[in-house]
Order: sequence, then structure tokens, then C-alpha cells
Amino acid sequence: MTPQWIHNPDVTPTPRDLEAVAVTLEGQHGNWAAAIAEFFADCHEQRGDAGRSWAWLGVADVVRERQLARDMNAADA
Repeated sequence: MTPQWIHNPDVTPTPRDLEAVAVTLEGQHGNWAAAIAEFFADCHEQRGDAGRSWAWLGVADVVRERQLARDMNAADA
């Protein structure tokens, strides 16, 4: 049996997926990572793709959570 791609545009990203994209954005764009994720969310929302918009908003949330954790660790040091 030949493997086939199953097209499902509404696949919900896992927390691991969101974390991986957040880390990549932070590595490439630093402090702008959350804003860039929100930009992509807005683009997808304007095109009517709520699933992808929601996923990018999740990435922006993860970026902010990671930044908050870094700030808290820096304050403790």
C-alpha cells in the first residue's frame, strides 16, 4: 500500500508544535517574534482561515509565556 497524504486543513497543532515554531521565531526575530506570529494570524484571519489564525495566535501566546518566564528568572537572579 502506497502512503498517501491526507488533506485536513483543520489539524490542531500540539503544544510541542507551537513550542517548536515559537523557538524558531525567537531565534530568527528575537523580541519581534510575538508580533510576527500575530501578523500571520491576522493574515490568515483576513483570508478566512480561522484554524491557521488560531494556531498562530497560540504561537504568539507561547512566545509571550517564554518571555515572561525569562523575565522572572532574570528578576530572581
